[in-house]
Amino acid sequence: MTTELKTKRLLLRQWQDSDLEPLAKINADPDVMAYYPSVQNAEQSTAMAHYFRDLIAQQGWGFWAVERLSDAQFIGFIGLNSPQYKLPVTPCVEIGWRLARTAWGQGYATEGAKAALNYAFDVLKLEQVYSFTSVANKRSRAVMERLAMHNENCNFEHPIIAKGHSLREHVLYKISNPALK
Repeated sequence: MTTELKTKRLLLRQWQDSDLEPLAKINADPDVMAYYPSVQNAEQSTAMAHYFRDLIAQQGWGFWAVERLSDAQFIGFIGLNSPQYKLPVTPCVEIGWRLARTAWGQGYATEGAKAALNYAFDVLKLEQVYSFTSVANKRSRAVMERLAMHNENCNFEHPIIAKGHSLREHVLYKISNPALK
């Protein structure tokens, strides 16, 4: 069963065809994608959304589409994922987000990520959740810190970013399930 998460201002839900065009705009925005090796074209963006949709359909959770409740507008994605590439903490579940630039600075990433963490700990009963980003990505690192995640001081070379690329070095953050302490 597909899970939806609702917060005071957001609905984290399964993907819809109507999300594809606004997601493509988000993924093509150089500011949004500043800490990724490149922007995505519409075909890449659609493939990513279908992958997220299929994972949610299979396991009930993943990177959910995010809809603002006040106007039902799609603003990006927030959620949980099990990376399929080797990390210093593989296997693991990560938390992540990508929001439209117009949704930045309003606390949406933190609000939605808190709901996803609650789901990870209360429903999935995970022991910990990780997050990682390019060392230079101060905005995402600030969200991680607002979530009470801790820098593991274990920087690593991201395996799917080309060697020598300025964004390859990543920081690793972790939060442990408070119920298991």
